[in-house]
Amino acid sequence: MNNIKVYVLMAGLTALFVVVGDAIGGREGALFALVVAAVSNFVMYFGSASMVLRAYGAQVVTASQAPELYAIVDGLRQRAGLPMPTVAIAPHRQPNAFATGRNAHNAVVCATQGLLEMMTTDEIEGVLGHELAHVKNRDMLLQTFTATLAGAVGSLARFGMFTGGRREEGRSPIGGPLMVLFAPLAAMLIQFAISRQREFEADRVGAEICGRPRSLANALRKLDAAARQIPMAVPPAVAPLAQVNPLAAYGSGLTRLFSTHPPTAERVARLEAMAARLG
Repeated sequence: MNNIKVYVLMAGLTALFVVVGDAIGGREGALFALVVAAVSNFVMYFGSASMVLRAYGAQVVTASQAPELYAIVDGLRQRAGLPMPTVAIAPHRQPNAFATGRNAHNAVVCATQGLLEMMTTDEIEGVLGHELAHVKNRDMLLQTFTATLAGAVGSLARFGMFTGGRREEGRSPIGGPLMVLFAPLAAMLIQFAISRQREFEADRVGAEICGRPRSLANALRKLDAAARQIPMAVPPAVAPLAQVNPLAAYGSGLTRLFSTHPPTAERVARLEAMAARLG
């Protein structure tokens, strides 16, 4: 179901780009905006691992430097059928984790020092299983694609602010300004909705990898509580990569639409239901 929702959202984002491109820039303008957005996002995509590690202040560790963490990641990646990722530790008191890298052969899995100190082994396995699920599901590539489309829509809208869009007979003079105003917002909301669905899917696959949905559920409760109590000084641009956003609590109603992560309570409820089905 999570994947079906993502396909529908991706189709909606693509359709939005086509409509906005035709209305504002025409075929040539839309293509130019797409190329510019693609180049910028794929530069980030190929250099993401090193940039994110620097942003979190993380250090790559070897099996001799962090034997317990290394063994946990190695065991989980074998269950997931993945090559061994690079392992790193970020020196933050807040328990959290993230994964990055352009593909499974260039993946990085990072845990904060707080995660290693405050969680049980089962909970650490649940958290890192979630991160390996992102690698297995190729979410970095998917998010790059959605960011490219959303960025192209934004570029077209900015172009339309100066040109007024394409002038065609029979087209409402109000439609252009409204599209310029609301199209980037719609693209951003779709992008965030896709991100939330990928988090649900990473929870599901991560629970399968570690074999204990309740371990991940318990860990998420702790991560959420710690994110509200223990600050983490990271740039806002990389904060959504963490398993629980370290900079923002999750709201409800309209504020939830602007979150890259689903409410932790909803994630926990789904994992508890999964555990009940498995017995």
